[in-house]
Amino acid sequence: MYNSIKEVVDTATETGKSIAELMIEMEIASSNMTREAVIDKMRKNLKVMKDAVILGSTGEGVKSVTGLTGQDAVRMRKYRENNEPLTGPDVSKALQYAIATNEVNAAMGLICATPTAGSSGTIPGVLFSLEDKLNLTEEQEIEFLFTTALLGMVIANNASVAGAVGGCQAEVGSASAIAAAAAVAIKGGTPQQSSHAIAHALGNLLGLVCDPVAGLVEIPCVMRNTIGAGNALIAADLALAGIECKIPADQVIEAMDHVGRGLPSALRETGIGGLAGTPAGQEMKARIFGPRPTANI
Repeated sequence: MYNSIKEVVDTATETGKSIAELMIEMEIASSNMTREAVIDKMRKNLKVMKDAVILGSTGEGVKSVTGLTGQDAVRMRKYRENNEPLTGPDVSKALQYAIATNEVNAAMGLICATPTAGSSGTIPGVLFSLEDKLNLTEEQEIEFLFTTALLGMVIANNASVAGAVGGCQAEVGSASAIAAAAAVAIKGGTPQQSSHAIAHALGNLLGLVCDPVAGLVEIPCVMRNTIGAGNALIAADLALAGIECKIPADQVIEAMDHVGRGLPSALRETGIGGLAGTPAGQEMKARIFGPRPTANI
């Protein structure tokens, strides 16, 4: 068990093993599964992610039962195919894949909660945009996921990945941070650079509130994953360029935990404040669940 990002980085550096390999070894030891079984289990997770991206991106896409979200991944795909996106081909793909995954989630489809259902599009968005760009093999993609798994575990154990506890910074912020670190690793960066990517990505989203309209994981959750994916790629490039975050990753995680627990309850997944509290947000809630009953006096 690793208790800090520093411990992970130090162990990887001293042993010459990748962060992914450390996670595989730890899973073998804790589960008593064979190496092949551990890797095969992650391969199944990878397939679920790919299937969600394909389902949300092809044909007419998917729509949620409420009608609040849906088919935007297809719109992004068509925009990419017929225009030159301002964010470029790679980031725009990440946006499409992130949206697709979260739309499948909102439509009650099968996704991997990485680390939560509300933040499930960030890691696939980054991973599959890099698959196209770097021609990643399935083995490399599985390594990417093992990297995110170990680093995500450290964040969860030292802070939180739940919006109800720490706001959306704990969900999309954490997903963005570990995706950034894995992107650095898969591009050949060092474990220390992966640590800086975590610090950059999480620091950039510090204070992000959780304010789901009508209490549903749709608005603004789906689009927040596009921010998480784009932010991860930015943070990865910063780290790969040798730009160090002046605040160590473990201290950024601690700060995120303090900030999240200090947020008012209205901004922690209750569907009361933020965008959920706007007139438009309240109108959507009333349309879905009906008007709030008047109390008898």
